[in-house]
Amino acid sequence: MKTYYDPEDLKKFGKISEFQPELGKKFFDYYGHVFKEGALTAREKALIAVAVAHAVQCPYCIDAYTVDCMEKGCDEEQIMESVHVAAAIRGGASLVHGVQMMNKYKELSM
Repeated sequence: MKTYYDPEDLKKFGKISEFQPELGKKFFDYYGHVFKEGALTAREKALIAVAVAHAVQCPYCIDAYTVDCMEKGCDEEQIMESVHVAAAIRGGASLVHGVQMMNKYKELSM
């Protein structure tokens, strides 16, 4: 079944700079640097990336970082836990904005 997101397009990501080579190079240099070992391990960064991929709902990123996590030794429980962390933060962010609604409601109802 054909969908809007073609998994084969992920393989074309490296060509995204075709229309703007200078900016593409800068992005990929930055991207590569971000995922190098540093204060966080590459494995930790992969778990963060798969969680963020779910939060921003990027199917290409979900595919890529699920594979990356597995290649770095993460098991299904660890990957799913990172997804739940993203879901909790995303849900909490929606709920905390409820305070703004409550403030506005109280202001208007007085």
